[in-house]
Amino acid sequence: MKAHDGLYIDGAWRPAAGRDVIEVVNPADEQVVGRVPACDAQDVDTAVRAARAAFPAWAATPPAERAARLTALRDVLVARKDEIAETVTAELGSPLQFSQAVHASVPIAVAGSYAELAATHSFEEKVGNSTVLHEPVGVVGAITPWNYPLHQIVAKVAPALAAGCTVVLKPAEDTPLTAQLFAEAVQEAGVPAGVFNLVTGLGPVAGQALAEHPEVDLVSFTGSTAVGRRIGAVAGAAVKRVALELGGKSANVILPSADLARAVGVGVANVMSNSGQTCSAWTRMLVHRDRYDEAVELAAAAAAKYGDRIGPVVNAKQQARVLGYIEKGVAEGARLVAGGPEAPRERGYFVSPTVLADVTPEMTVAQEEIFGPVLSVLRYEDEEDALRIANGTVYGLAGAVWAGEESEAVAFARRMDTGQVDINGGRFNPLAPFGGYKQSGVGRELGSHGLAEYLQTKSLQF
Repeated sequence: MKAHDGLYIDGAWRPAAGRDVIEVVNPADEQVVGRVPACDAQDVDTAVRAARAAFPAWAATPPAERAARLTALRDVLVARKDEIAETVTAELGSPLQFSQAVHASVPIAVAGSYAELAATHSFEEKVGNSTVLHEPVGVVGAITPWNYPLHQIVAKVAPALAAGCTVVLKPAEDTPLTAQLFAEAVQEAGVPAGVFNLVTGLGPVAGQALAEHPEVDLVSFTGSTAVGRRIGAVAGAAVKRVALELGGKSANVILPSADLARAVGVGVANVMSNSGQTCSAWTRMLVHRDRYDEAVELAAAAAAKYGDRIGPVVNAKQQARVLGYIEKGVAEGARLVAGGPEAPRERGYFVSPTVLADVTPEMTVAQEEIFGPVLSVLRYEDEEDALRIANGTVYGLAGAVWAGEESEAVAFARRMDTGQVDINGGRFNPLAPFGGYKQSGVGRELGSHGLAEYLQTKSLQF
């Protein structure tokens, strides 16, 4: 049990204005593993004002010094890597091995990349007779989700600090313990008071107060498209900057020349990773009609091997949502070849790794984000049909293409309406821009493109 009774504001831990608390539940066994304050608009205001007061000095801090603080932060995260993994496992239910390999390791790499960028990025340039300055936007309100609790925090906070911005973070109420640990790391790394602030609370209360606050210059949000629309409307009314990383319904396109067994195996693993709770998961597998039956058989066998190897989904509401989508898929004509709509355990919010075959593009399970370990397998007639299906949703976050020749896969990928495409199983790159087309969001995270989200431009003419 981890009980935190404070918020991290202006370089110190202080009590929340009210007495409300959030209980953190381990979704694997439904036991309470922690409590944090449920702050209100008054707490948010205090945090934002601390960030505003700290902004001028931090913005004026030389990039090399900002880089040094980020390097120190990375080093603290490395030293506390085991604690990070254990905390994520406790509040998200992620298997410990996955927490160690992904939830703890990826944020460390991202933090290190921004330490380097802060030291090497050119914050001014010559354009003809002008000097163009890239200056920090100001105070950032960062609202992060529960599915990758530390990675999503670092992907926002690290570039904001590298740019010279100050930050108020509101993490998801399901996974606030990881955010508390991160705030401790920030303090240990010697980041000046007020530069980073943490408020824990409910989205409709703390999140809304942060998005609406007049002293917040940019809102960076990762979560559902529905909430993203509301935040975009609030930001638009105030004419403030916004970065939105939203939902996805990504296509895994397997062209006829591909190594089918590898493409299907990697595709199933991608969907089951993190219990399917990944916005960029390739939840639609597109296979040519001549190889469709073989692909379905391979996918069903691959999913069956996962069994108890994946963790639960985050809470009871999410479990009911995912199981409901499976039921709806079958009701609309999909064929269940692995898993199913019954909870596999009496305790914990588990969902069986599920594969739905004979899915058609207009079905709900082929159009809406499920956010669970559910794969839909669709057939296509030819390459143009595959492209139509791949581009046929409101989303455009990620995707994959497999082919015998890399050039064939690249040619297809160039025509996909999506922000990121993996070619023949391409590896994750923490420096590559991540973000979506269409209703998958606005803006980019990671690398220099992620840094640019937190900068504004001024030109001086001579």
